[in-house]
Amino acid sequence: MADKASDFVFDIWYFAGLSNDVARGQLVRREIAGEPITLGRNEDGTVFAMRDVCPHRAAPLSSGCLKSGTVECPYHGWRFGIEDGACQEIPALCEGQNMDTQKIKVRIFPTQENGALIWVYIAADKRFAGHPKISPPAFPFATGRAVIDDNLTLNCHVGHAVIGLMDPAHDPYVHRQWWWRSEHSIHEKSKAFEPRERGFAMASHSPSSNSFAYKLLGGKPITEIAFQLPGIRTEEIKVGDKTVLSFTAVTPIDATHTQIRQIFFSDHLAFKMLKPIIASGARKFLRQDADMVDLQQMGLRHDPTLMLIEDADTQAKWYHQLKREWAKSRAEGREFKNPVKAKILRWRS
Repeated sequence: MADKASDFVFDIWYFAGLSNDVARGQLVRREIAGEPITLGRNEDGTVFAMRDVCPHRAAPLSSGCLKSGTVECPYHGWRFGIEDGACQEIPALCEGQNMDTQKIKVRIFPTQENGALIWVYIAADKRFAGHPKISPPAFPFATGRAVIDDNLTLNCHVGHAVIGLMDPAHDPYVHRQWWWRSEHSIHEKSKAFEPRERGFAMASHSPSSNSFAYKLLGGKPITEIAFQLPGIRTEEIKVGDKTVLSFTAVTPIDATHTQIRQIFFSDHLAFKMLKPIIASGARKFLRQDADMVDLQQMGLRHDPTLMLIEDADTQAKWYHQLKREWAKSRAEGREFKNPVKAKILRWRS
């Protein structure tokens, strides 16, 4: 497993936060794939993103303020336009000290706000200042206010975090709870998988009989679990005409740290009423994964050769194939060709 920033997925949209993370006139700091980012919302409501480093003395612009469509650096008051990143003012200059400030620029990142989700495009070419040829992923149900929102920083490369997220065989060992799974409930499972845009999905199915938590929703739940690059996992659960959407974004901070953010949207009354219980369970899950990641690092420090088996690790293999094809298609300037083929996978968990 590579542990370098060069192993990140580029020329793609990354999840940067929820709409209510950024109020009007506010600046917040993000770091995505090694890029320091100032995420802000102008007074007219538009969201923007620029590199969070002032080119003058490297102060973080996110610690500054918004003024009339510019971001003002907290160190010396230099101001940069939120649309083009060009420097519009250097307060220390005196009359007659001519300087073309417009030649000084801060990198601007393309940004889109779809429903409740904010996306930032991270290009491999740091000079990129155009319009991306692809759109952010669409999640029509991810609107309004989230019912549950939790996040955690994992001490690992994003690749290990993503593979851990899609690993179907660790649940009875890492997530042992009476209400979820136990070692004694392990049985064989068979699930149909299909290629999807920039990823794949476990096709719609009834949840496993040893998944007690689903029973809390009542009725006959049908769930579909999907993954797409760079690191988005969703599970959409339908119970009659009601929906629960679990949206999980696994986002590289740098080469050794990854943010995982799990957000639930729902119009299901039982889900909202059970929010304290479900939130507690989801929070426990993430922290159990974080504890295992820390244990895993003890072995990874020795740079071992790792194994992936069929069929339990096939999703992990697909992830590596998707990344390679994405990088190759970008380098060759062609359409992405999904390497995933429809297949039934079998494992015990």
